[in-house]
Amino acid sequence: MVRRYYRPILTEGEGLLLAGGPFSFARCEVLTRAGSLGFVDAADVPDDWRERLTRPRPLLARFEQRLPLVMGILNITPDSFSDGGRHDAPAAAIAAAHAMHAAGATIIDVGAESTRPGAPELPVADELARLAPLWSGLKGLPVSIDTRKSPVMVAALDAGAMIVNDVSALGHDPAAMALVAQRGCPVILMHHQGTPETMQLAPQYDDALLDVFDWLEGRIAAATAGGIAADAIIADPGIGFGKGLEHNLALLKGLSLLHGLGVPILLGASRKSLISKLAGDVSVEQRLPGSLALALAGAQAGVQVLRVHDVPETLQALAVWRACSIAQA
Repeated sequence: MVRRYYRPILTEGEGLLLAGGPFSFARCEVLTRAGSLGFVDAADVPDDWRERLTRPRPLLARFEQRLPLVMGILNITPDSFSDGGRHDAPAAAIAAAHAMHAAGATIIDVGAESTRPGAPELPVADELARLAPLWSGLKGLPVSIDTRKSPVMVAALDAGAMIVNDVSALGHDPAAMALVAQRGCPVILMHHQGTPETMQLAPQYDDALLDVFDWLEGRIAAATAGGIAADAIIADPGIGFGKGLEHNLALLKGLSLLHGLGVPILLGASRKSLISKLAGDVSVEQRLPGSLALALAGAQAGVQVLRVHDVPETLQALAVWRACSIAQA
């Protein structure tokens, strides 16, 4: 039997509420692996899809204020693609975290292992050593830990981190799934193909959008079977993680389909190389305009979390976008 996928066409004030609001949808595009079958009214969407599309996302209640949450990126690595070496000193990293929070970041995502294309795996001891000097200075901040290793998750959660952000979707470390279930913390499951060392060598998809949807659906099912509450899961399509330009664009153009997973969606496209491929050969430091365009595209697609390097600029762009939107006309 040919599977059908239902991509909501987002509006405001018309049709069914998407994920509890603020967007709604009156129709969906029907997708199959053979192509689009056209559009159907929201009332004609199958019950299981309609339930997942309309189910409120209690984990991120602030979305009811009509703006996505902004997650600020804090890399304390010497070799991250964008800001490697900038926050090597603990004092600089702590100051940057507080500055992002003061600017309006809802979450500070702290990572000590680079997962840029080609990056080798960092030993657990080194990752822990990079993080240890930070915890006292980050107390009181809403922190997520960007790691794929259970010992690092343990140390971060014990130090007050609230969320686990795993680029391997709890697939790298066999102990990670049970740990997150036991702790009861929210977790971000990110799609990837391969490992950071190999992911950009020759990424292949039959249909990037549908393949990523199916993969994330499978990881969500595995997580819930492993004892993680469905309303504690956030899904990330993993822009740039085992994807060429055409794959990234297919995901961005069809992003609203991922609401059919029934969980909040995170988009992390800040400063990524697709900007340079689309807008000319620009350095990482020159990618703010492209990053803001991607953030607004994500907001328009209804994503609930934006993971960004440039917190004040993103929040300013979101505020202006929101003020100019249909609901305010």
